[in-house]
Amino acid sequence: MMILRPMHRYSGRSPVLAVKRDAADPKSRVVITGQGLASVFGNDVDTFYDCLLEGKSGVDTITRFDITEFPTKFAGQIKSFDVEGLVDKKNARRYDDALSYAMVASKKALRQAGLEKEACPEGYEKLDKTRVGVLVGSGMGGLTVFQDGVKALVEKGHKKITPFFIPYAITNMGSALVGIDQGFMGPNYSISTACATANYAFVNAANHIRNGDADVMVAGGSEASIVPVGLGGFVACRALSTRNFEPWRASRPWDAGRDGFVMGEGAGVLVLESLEHAQARGATILAEYLGGAFTCDAHHMTDPHPEGLGVSTCIRLALADAGVDRDEVNYINAHATSTLVGDKAEIKAVRGVFGDMRGTKMNATKSMIGHCLGAAGGLEAIATIQAIRTGWVHPTINHDDPIPEVEGIDIVPNVKARHDVRVGISNSFGFGGHNSAVAFGPYKEA
Repeated sequence: MMILRPMHRYSGRSPVLAVKRDAADPKSRVVITGQGLASVFGNDVDTFYDCLLEGKSGVDTITRFDITEFPTKFAGQIKSFDVEGLVDKKNARRYDDALSYAMVASKKALRQAGLEKEACPEGYEKLDKTRVGVLVGSGMGGLTVFQDGVKALVEKGHKKITPFFIPYAITNMGSALVGIDQGFMGPNYSISTACATANYAFVNAANHIRNGDADVMVAGGSEASIVPVGLGGFVACRALSTRNFEPWRASRPWDAGRDGFVMGEGAGVLVLESLEHAQARGATILAEYLGGAFTCDAHHMTDPHPEGLGVSTCIRLALADAGVDRDEVNYINAHATSTLVGDKAEIKAVRGVFGDMRGTKMNATKSMIGHCLGAAGGLEAIATIQAIRTGWVHPTINHDDPIPEVEGIDIVPNVKARHDVRVGISNSFGFGGHNSAVAFGPYKEA
């Protein structure tokens, strides 16, 4: 049981009370030393971002099950997923894809950080394993395992349910398996806040470091819901695009022709580390986590507040936590799911916070990979960090007929753009009114 410190006022941060970032204090500063992913464009971060910069769509017709009766027949599905030897063959056959994606992304992030058990024994052996934690969440958990278990029960009876049904379906198992695999004994749990899951994980992970609970946290999100029950569920919600005649053009945030979101899948994981710990071991620092926050719309189960009130509050709290002024922000990786209501609400919120947005670029990763639900914030955080590192921001593709709400905002239509990011924020919002925003910037010595 986790005992929380009392909070004298609502902070909009994690239930783990945050210590305010002090640019001069390496203990309170949190940096990114590793990135890992599983995506429709493969498992390599540079390849993933190159595809985004090219404006390539990963959305195509679903091939893994019969889609004849479904009104939506496409998604951003991962085809021929390769665990790259990061999961042993027996477990690779047993795991739900959400677990395999989480394991691969986490271990690749640790390898980039120089901390993975097998590939980086020197760095790994020097770690205090009791001060390394894992916080990799999932919006829906092991949905394939769950679906198969229900099918076995209905068709053959309870004796045919696999003993792995419960362990591989529950949402905490991604964090648990990474911890078991690597021997990490620090804070280990999962968060499930639908499509905001990964950002919630980042904020909590960073606050564990700021609080002194951990030196290193592996954090992010994983999702694998492109299965019949997942597709059917979102169809029933009337949330999905039905642009079956050209699926690669279906995800079109802020375009007048948008008709719903496109399902995606994958995992995005970061290694967050105290600056003090990273400097002591000579780690390569990719970027700095500046701050983050979350709020609740308290409005509707699936629809955002039409005025974006919870979102604007969330962004303001994130900037306060980061210790940066709104004028310092010049890049926004938007939630932008390509829904009729959601796209407009986010624009209202962003304008409410930033006002004049000249000099700021805002783009939509989901236009190319679809909406990866609990993994969305993880993959989009990586896109934000890569924008900081490369000086290039990827386009928002399929942008033909802009809605009036984005007039005067550079949404990087259809072609990548050069941009030196001072502070970038990444927004993620989930069913239930869960809002989150995280801020990253280039690492600078105090």
